[in-house]
Amino acid sequence: MKAEDLMAKAVQAAESARALLDRGDADGSCNRACYAMFDAARAALLAAGHDVGKTRRGVLNAFNDHLVKGGPMPKEAGRLLKHAEAFRHVADYSDNAVELTDARAMVEPAETFVTAVRTAFMPGAP
Repeated sequence: MKAEDLMAKAVQAAESARALLDRGDADGSCNRACYAMFDAARAALLAAGHDVGKTRRGVLNAFNDHLVKGGPMPKEAGRLLKHAEAFRHVADYSDNAVELTDARAMVEPAETFVTAVRTAFMPGAP
């Protein structure tokens, strides 16, 4: 998959996260917010010429190793990506539901993350 295609998926997932949040679906919005960030991270890695890894952990590690540590992305971006993965795990696999306030605290940074990655790695993308 090309970086542009992954970025398009990331943008769509961020839009879906916002729509689900607006409908009150905290678990669904956290899931989509996490995937928005995950796909944006994969797009950034590809755009920067790095391997995206074969696992979720591989993507998280590659993003931090290549794009955060001494790279163009701030440390907060790496922390946020790991935080999103933890929330997705609760939303998708836990017996406990994510609170709407927690979902909001995930969706808004995910939108910012996707925008920041697009600006840094694909400034000409729509």
